[in-house]
Amino acid sequence: MDYQSSIIRDSNPMENLEKQLICPICLEMFAKPVVILPCQHNLCRKCANDVFQAANPYWQSSRGTTLSGGRFRCPSCRHEVILDRHGVYGLQRNLLVENIIEIYKQEYSSRPLKKGNHPMCKEHEDEKINIYCLTCEVPTCSMCKVFGAHKDCEVAPLQSVFQGQKTELTNCISMLVAGNDRIQTIINQLEESCKTTEENSRQVKQALCEKFEALIAALEEKRSELLERISKEQEEKVGFMQNLVQHYKEQLEKSSKLVESAIQSMEEEAGAAFLLAGQYYRESSEPDRIVEASKGGQLEKIEPGFENMDYFTLDLEHIAETVRAIDFESGDDNEELNEEEETEEEDTGVGDMDGSQ
Repeated sequence: MDYQSSIIRDSNPMENLEKQLICPICLEMFAKPVVILPCQHNLCRKCANDVFQAANPYWQSSRGTTLSGGRFRCPSCRHEVILDRHGVYGLQRNLLVENIIEIYKQEYSSRPLKKGNHPMCKEHEDEKINIYCLTCEVPTCSMCKVFGAHKDCEVAPLQSVFQGQKTELTNCISMLVAGNDRIQTIINQLEESCKTTEENSRQVKQALCEKFEALIAALEEKRSELLERISKEQEEKVGFMQNLVQHYKEQLEKSSKLVESAIQSMEEEAGAAFLLAGQYYRESSEPDRIVEASKGGQLEKIEPGFENMDYFTLDLEHIAETVRAIDFESGDDNEELNEEEETEEEDTGVGDMDGSQ
């Protein structure tokens, strides 16, 4: 319904049809139109081949047999078209469009030529523009060449100039399309390089984190080992001193009991009783105990500085400097090292030769 109404409203449907039958490359009616799959746009076979050749400069053929396939982009929608080894000749011809063009040409040739269908000269209204002034680079009519402003100019047939400029424009379009394809290829390569760079960066970061985690784990293991040694030394020293404290406490308890017993004897006022008690001390082993108790200060003692733990001190400044100096390897450093090794080998070889002589 809408399509029919649009045709009715169109003052010249044949002109509208002609616009649909124009190739976007050569701007003329399709000649042997081919369908560009899968976007379904049409091109002249020659125009499609020109665009394909511009986009694939290394595409070769021998005796009509294509050696390699290729790809190009549709000039209408920029969709990428991938061709097989047959190249453009592997594309399907659009017979429907060919039939429509044939019917249109028949209809167009059967219609009477109207005056307004061909550009007319402004100076000579009854003359068609049919020649091209090469000197002034403008189209004109035959009367202008014979009697008018272009009588001293160099002219050429309009159709030949038209075909030449059309061919030149077609080549320019092909070059632009090929250039766009190359730019798109570079963009795709750059985007792929970005993805590759991101993936490589992720892998390098992961490897770096793993190395530092391993280094941290080694430091944690060494710290635990050193702390265990300090704790062991602490337990041995504290245990030894606590054992001495226990011995001194036992000695103090014995000495205190003897002092208490001696004080009780001193409180005896009767001489006979006191002497009997003294006889007891002399006959028993109590005197030895008193002597032993008086030597309580001669028990084992700790040496001066026994409680110090200074020998467990660490100097990690050189390790800290090494950590701060951690950096990525560079190819220049490796080359310098290789050059130094080669120089040392050469010097060693010269010395050996001298020694052998």
